[in-house]
Amino acid sequence: MMNEVSPQRKRYSELDWLRVILIFAVFLHHAFMPFNGDGWHVMNNESSKVLDDIMVYFEQLRLQALFFIAGAGSLLLLQKKSAKSFMLSKFYRLFIPLLVGMILIVPPQNFIENIADYDSLLSAYDQLMWSFDTNHLWFIEFLLIFMLLAIPFKRFLDGATGIVWLKWLERLSQSQYGLLSLGLVLVIMRGLVKFLMPDDSHHIENLSLSVFYLFFFFAGMSFIHSARVWQTLALHRRTYLTCLFISTLLFYAYYYSPDLSPYLSLTTRWQIWWWVCTMVSWSGLLTMVGFASAHIRKTPGWLMQTNELIYPFYILHQTVIVVLAFYIVQWPVGIMVKSVCLLVSAFIICASLCYWLIKPFNLTRYLFGLKKVSR
Repeated sequence: MMNEVSPQRKRYSELDWLRVILIFAVFLHHAFMPFNGDGWHVMNNESSKVLDDIMVYFEQLRLQALFFIAGAGSLLLLQKKSAKSFMLSKFYRLFIPLLVGMILIVPPQNFIENIADYDSLLSAYDQLMWSFDTNHLWFIEFLLIFMLLAIPFKRFLDGATGIVWLKWLERLSQSQYGLLSLGLVLVIMRGLVKFLMPDDSHHIENLSLSVFYLFFFFAGMSFIHSARVWQTLALHRRTYLTCLFISTLLFYAYYYSPDLSPYLSLTTRWQIWWWVCTMVSWSGLLTMVGFASAHIRKTPGWLMQTNELIYPFYILHQTVIVVLAFYIVQWPVGIMVKSVCLLVSAFIICASLCYWLIKPFNLTRYLFGLKKVSR
């Protein structure tokens, strides 16, 4: 039987909800970073070990799922547009905001981090705006490259070999553990690439990171290409949840394990760490998408608007957090008060900038990757 292509629904509401929830989770993560003792851009004198223990777990879930969603979205867009039109739209949606972000949004972060080296923010801009540092916008840089790769991968999926791949994927997905088994491929791949390139930098040339995220991106394109595969995500969601629970137990069992250095080499210990992290990432992705597909059917109006503005919100959020945190961490109050104040104030400022400064004007919409509106 020929593979079934997902029907052209007006919206995949599960993707809308997950995209907003996950970007907000990224915002929460960065808002709490000054208080987890992890050596971020701005750090509070006092830190919380419990907060760090929680945050390190959720690091395994957010961006991986966002790349999966981006892959699914790119496939749906390529089904409607030509490759040329797709490339032009991604240049407008990704490259222009990335360039604007590196020149205007990122420099204040670097200024705050090295404030003693400059006389003022204005003087610092002369140097920092031309350094083209992606900083937290590395995510957009990765998306830009992945979107270019989406075009040949879409052609692969539509070709004879791609049809064979999708048929095999459909058969695999019918088993409740079928799609989970792909996680074993991901575990082996990540362990091998990490062994060859043990780099943690957020640069596209760091294959230990870019290949890992590309797997999720291509998985999103492949899964949503077939209606049968997409439906089985909801069908086997409870199995995925069970696997996520087991992976979580293994994750924290290793995280809190006693010193293993007398028994295992540093390389081996890191390999085990990447393995348990990858198990959480893959089972977590299947669980999130499975439950969202099963229970979410509508995209309310407020969520459609939020989906539009969540992109400039992401571009702005870390700079706003870093600038506010520089002053808030100096307050003579406890972590709870500081973290809540930083979270609330950063959210209000970012949301206000998006709604009142970026949304109404076509110039700012263009600079931040939003569609032009007719007057």
